[in-house]
Amino acid sequence: MALPYLAWYPLANKVRKTFFFLSVIGLFFISCSGPDENDDGEYTPIPYSLEIPAFFQEKLISPLIPSNNPLTEEGVALGKKLFFDTSLSGNNTQSCASCHKPQNSFTDNTRFSDGIDGVFGSRNSMPLFNLAWNFSERFAWDGKEISLERQALEPVKNPIEMHSRWADVASKLQQDPEYPTLFLRAFGTSTIDSSLVTKAIAQFERILISGNSKFDQYLLGNSSLNTQELNGFNVFMDEARGDCFHCHGSDNNPLWTDNDFHNNGLDEVFVDLGLGAITGDPNDNGKFRSPSLRNLAFTAPYMHDGRFATLEEVINHYSEGLKISPTIDPLMKKAQQGGVQLSAQDKEDLKAFLLTLTDYDFINNPDFIN
Repeated sequence: MALPYLAWYPLANKVRKTFFFLSVIGLFFISCSGPDENDDGEYTPIPYSLEIPAFFQEKLISPLIPSNNPLTEEGVALGKKLFFDTSLSGNNTQSCASCHKPQNSFTDNTRFSDGIDGVFGSRNSMPLFNLAWNFSERFAWDGKEISLERQALEPVKNPIEMHSRWADVASKLQQDPEYPTLFLRAFGTSTIDSSLVTKAIAQFERILISGNSKFDQYLLGNSSLNTQELNGFNVFMDEARGDCFHCHGSDNNPLWTDNDFHNNGLDEVFVDLGLGAITGDPNDNGKFRSPSLRNLAFTAPYMHDGRFATLEEVINHYSEGLKISPTIDPLMKKAQQGGVQLSAQDKEDLKAFLLTLTDYDFINNPDFIN
């Protein structure tokens, strides 16, 4: 039997209030679960928004991000934590950052770095920035590592570096109170292994972008260069003077490197074969990667073996210190004369220009510092 209107109204009103209350509770739980959980209740990592400098967007194609290791907020944060974590070493004293210091543009300020046992290597630590635009995917001075993920594998197990075993590192991280959850959020599994550790570190390394130097601002029309700096740039670009741009790029290449391998006339006889030791081709002996000229104010000493302590020494090498060998690069066109024979003024001006490629924001970026 139907209820009279006056009897039905309070009941309906109570139902409406109850429904409203339950709706609010439902919305509360939905909002708490957030957008990071999918319909199956699994955590979905948030895509990382890579900040690419304006001049890079104008002059370069998109950075190389592997489809099997996309950048995510969770993956980058995990990679940063791992990069600074000393538990990756055998005795828990060294991290990746021990030899790749943020204040030195992610290199070391000594000629050679020592490992956990006090043993020194034979090469200078390479700086780490703008790595996502190394389209050959060959890393290290001699190009021995293919991909950033594979490059991150080697230092942990190297006996003169972190001198550990990946099984031991994975076990330490697995027993940590935080890491299993962080790996679950970044990669969908709390089971930690070397593959996921190096994927996370590679994600962090790919966001290390340096692109805000005085010269970048000059090219964007936001700054000016003084007379000495402008002449230094002209020396750099002049084939009759510095002739530097063939290997290190120009104002059209914001990387300031060709990411290729060259014998730049350092030695007549090779103690270190460089690329030749990797390829087995004698024509590659003495060839090493051209490093970027960015941030030279922070990255001394210079060359693959850190033999030059100052920029003046580097410039003197190309000016009058070239040594002839069978594989010297044809781009060293004045090798027979010992070098390009710069005047004292041109040397000073060239150094002044090179220092305009210094990016102070990069070494002070809180996203890159522990």
